[in-house]
Amino acid sequence: MSTLTEVASGYRAGRTLPVRVELIRQLKRRRTLVMGAILAALPFVLLIAFAIGGEPDRGDGRITLMDTATASGANFAAVSLFVSAGFLLVIPVALFCGDTVAAEAGWSSLRYLLAAPVPRARLLWSKLVVGLGMSLAAMILLPVVALAVGTAAYGWGPLEIPTGGSLEPGTAAQRLVVVVAYIFVSQLVTAGLAFWLSTKTDAPLGAVGGAVGLTIVGNVLDAVTALGDWRDFLPAHWQFAWADAVQPTPEWSGMIQGSAVSVTYAVVLFALAFRGFARKDVVS
Repeated sequence: MSTLTEVASGYRAGRTLPVRVELIRQLKRRRTLVMGAILAALPFVLLIAFAIGGEPDRGDGRITLMDTATASGANFAAVSLFVSAGFLLVIPVALFCGDTVAAEAGWSSLRYLLAAPVPRARLLWSKLVVGLGMSLAAMILLPVVALAVGTAAYGWGPLEIPTGGSLEPGTAAQRLVVVVAYIFVSQLVTAGLAFWLSTKTDAPLGAVGGAVGLTIVGNVLDAVTALGDWRDFLPAHWQFAWADAVQPTPEWSGMIQGSAVSVTYAVVLFALAFRGFARKDVVS
């Protein structure tokens, strides 16, 4: 008994599976490198597309955000976020948060981590923090590369607003930071879905695909106008509320409502993940 007591006296649950160790493990994985390369390549793909396509046709007289893409580097970055926020940025969030626990189970290493012993709550917390951190990094990577590519191609200038007016470069940069922050908050629902599913299955593809699929279902339901005000409870209904931030006078109400809906869903899903995993019989 004394020997067991001596061993236990040196044990600190808070020191098991440090976030730094988990972060290094995840950064070295091939899927992380591939996803980073895809996000970094998107601005170059858009640049080539605009170079081949030339100036957009504005025969109807209407100007959209897409029409201003070549006005400046800030406009190019805003357009890159616009075309990717609805789907492309969903994938890294689902991947980094949905693959993390399920992959360990798929490799049959999850039970060995818990036998280290790493407390279950500690293991989930480390993986969740790293998953959300990498998701945020992915969302920052895209506009940063787009801003650099757009500035090199179209110059450093104000952000031209389709409805009229413009934002000075410094102000535009600040607003783009707000946009990225809001997109990250709006994607917390996908992160919560992916993380919860990751604790329920041993198949990473099932967790990632399930989160992406349910997110798409939310987008489809939001397109059903017959639902009326019920759509206000769908996170997808507010996913482009960030457009109100890139106006001469920003409007915050839509982003506040969207953030409240997303955070509420995410907190419930994260709680379900921790509660379910605490009682789960881990055999893989």
